[in-house]
Amino acid sequence: MLVVWCPDWPVVAAAAPPDSLTAVVHANRVVACSAAARAEGVRPGLRRREAQGRCPELELLDHDPARDARAFEPVLVAVERLTPWVEVLQPGECAFPARGAARYHGGEPALAVTVTAAVHAAVEGRGGCQVGIADGTFAAGLAARHQAIVPPGGSRAFLAPLPVATLGRPDLADLLVRLGLRTLGDLAVLPGAALATRFGPEGARAARLASGLDEHPRGARRPPPDLRVTAELDPPADRVDVAAFTAKTLADELVARLDRLGLACTRLRIEAETDQGETLSRVWRHDPTTPPTRPSSPDPIPRAAFGGSPSLDPAGPSGRMAAVMTERVRWQLDGWLTGRTGHLPGTLTRLALSPDEVVPDRGRQPGFWGEETEAEQRAARALARIQGLLGPEAVHTARLRGGRDPADRAATLTPSDLPSSGVPAPDPATSSPGVPGHGPPGASRVGSGSLRGAVPWPGQVPAPAPAIVYAEPLPAEVVDATGATVAVDGRGLLGSLPSRLRIQGRAWSPITAWAGPWLVDERWWDPAAHRRLVRLQATTDQGGAYLLQLTGGRWWVEAIYD
Repeated sequence: MLVVWCPDWPVVAAAAPPDSLTAVVHANRVVACSAAARAEGVRPGLRRREAQGRCPELELLDHDPARDARAFEPVLVAVERLTPWVEVLQPGECAFPARGAARYHGGEPALAVTVTAAVHAAVEGRGGCQVGIADGTFAAGLAARHQAIVPPGGSRAFLAPLPVATLGRPDLADLLVRLGLRTLGDLAVLPGAALATRFGPEGARAARLASGLDEHPRGARRPPPDLRVTAELDPPADRVDVAAFTAKTLADELVARLDRLGLACTRLRIEAETDQGETLSRVWRHDPTTPPTRPSSPDPIPRAAFGGSPSLDPAGPSGRMAAVMTERVRWQLDGWLTGRTGHLPGTLTRLALSPDEVVPDRGRQPGFWGEETEAEQRAARALARIQGLLGPEAVHTARLRGGRDPADRAATLTPSDLPSSGVPAPDPATSSPGVPGHGPPGASRVGSGSLRGAVPWPGQVPAPAPAIVYAEPLPAEVVDATGATVAVDGRGLLGSLPSRLRIQGRAWSPITAWAGPWLVDERWWDPAAHRRLVRLQATTDQGGAYLLQLTGGRWWVEAIYD
């Protein structure tokens, strides 16, 4: 197998200049960073605050897998000109069998040079790529990280010195290290049956990968022809969100068919036809047990809206598999409709999903590495016992909800406040900026006064969320270099630059950095509830990060950051 890997692809997909100090973050951790940021000490896996401490000029961008997949489409088109058997491993990484292509191009080294040149031309100098060749996809992916061509039969020796963290299972790797198994070579010498007995399917997977084999045996079943699901798009779809509705229905139907046969899909083929007669096809490889990249994002597609498979449990294995499929299809549709090179494909008239490779669905070992663990079950039983002793109103559950203020976004609910689905009922006071009784939909004025009805909560504090929110704001003073109180004019502009901060009359702390201000003019249509305030984020030389609020001519500390 030959694997093409584009380092720091999220940064490249964000169109950041190669010499810029840029990092892409997700869940307050760095996912990828530019070469210039890496030279300043920034590394993937660092917490946001630590990365900013190492490089104060660092520009942080939110992780957007859809953007990464859309930008990767020109690279796939370029590689597809060399071989038709391209499969996407993840945005920024793809693979294809190297044997036939190497014969055509004059050997594996010549093929690697040809692929590298094609990818460099596709990205137009905005990033690079590394190519690796080995016996299996896993080994070839690691070979790409080292820009190596592993000779046939040499994958096990190549993998032997690499740490077990390369397996991509942090919990399993941590346990293996504590057991004294630090490298893939240490793992490969153990009997596969013993690892499977001790660790279940995760152990069997680790044994195969450490030995240089693919995750699934080469004898994986070819799918029966009746598993293909198709849908006609009438009228034709020219937008991703329109086609995604149909994709969600097809994914649910496909997963339901696989469940009935006891199968799991490891390679998904996505096909589409356009009104211009063009047929588009792409293969995505994925782990059927992997959760979607953003499980917390709301599903905009009602499950029962199409009469497909509403019985799939969103939190169960089938629901997660359908969500992962839908996510891949959406990424690919986005790439076809907006990310192709040369020309647009037109509108989509037909969409089809078919499993290109299936394996027996052995499920996952429940309660071992995640999902509903034994500790969670014990906690649930303990909460039930407390409810029985003290009454249901004595137990409160924390839930996130809508709101502009950090304090409004967290609520403690009792079991009686939760509907049967386990999702808290919408709060009539904060469920949406455009609910009845709150004035015109999306009518809050933000910043310079522009209306932003398309944003769910205009004026909401930007990410990341504060770690501690005070029930009662702390009085504070913010002054400039001359000692005068920093004021904000009617346009939301600072009258002077913040220089020092004092909280509750304590010692002054110099302000080292600040962001904002953000002006919020809330419920201006209701004189009784009208509120006008300004927020400012500031850090001091003591390492503290604060969310400040100016209202009524006085400064307050509303929250602090971790």
